[in-house]
Amino acid sequence: MAKYGKRTTAAREAFAGKENVSVEEAVSLVKNNATAKFDETVEIALNLGVDPRHADQMVRGVVTLPNGTGKTVRVAVFARGPKAEEAQAAGADIVGAEDLMETIQSGKIEFDRCIATPDMMPIVGRLGKVLGPRNLMPNPKVGTVTMDVKSAVEAAKGGEVQFKVEKAGVVHAGVGKASFDEKQLVENVKAFVSAVQKAKPAGSKGAYMKRINLSSTMGPGVSVDVAGALAD
Repeated sequence: MAKYGKRTTAAREAFAGKENVSVEEAVSLVKNNATAKFDETVEIALNLGVDPRHADQMVRGVVTLPNGTGKTVRVAVFARGPKAEEAQAAGADIVGAEDLMETIQSGKIEFDRCIATPDMMPIVGRLGKVLGPRNLMPNPKVGTVTMDVKSAVEAAKGGEVQFKVEKAGVVHAGVGKASFDEKQLVENVKAFVSAVQKAKPAGSKGAYMKRINLSSTMGPGVSVDVAGALAD
């Protein structure tokens, strides 16, 4: 039988018997039991009734969390000329074209979001096998292939979260930090759930949002009442 430390044991006891609770109660439980020595991320996982192997059941989208993520997002932009200058002025961490492609091909990926102007896609397209599995491939559907580089960079830096369903039908993301107050976390959770609900694909049959789970980086998870989370 596994032995747990005092912190883990206390957290497991606090969560015992708690299932399908309100967003507010889930946030309170997770926040108050995030006792690691660093500022833990509050993470959400949604089990969806979709099979992403079918194109008409793919779920992806983007949402700007009302209170941000609490994370410093490093942004890379593929652009040339004035658009490259616009990206730099907006706060992009890395800007380039063929040189950036070569850096990525060498295995050096030092960014969390990748944005490209449309004319750069022939270059970016060569990186599909590298960026695709990391969910970093620029995509016009989520606003990362755009001529409005300034807005895209500012959104990425300001709390915008991209989501994409995984093979098992799960969508997960960070929705804030344990240091956020409960109200901020509740607002972020509800905004994220709402965005995933709105991204329901045409091919989804039966129950779409089957389960919601909230946890912190080092803490146990608690299930959230789906109907309650969608009520607001």
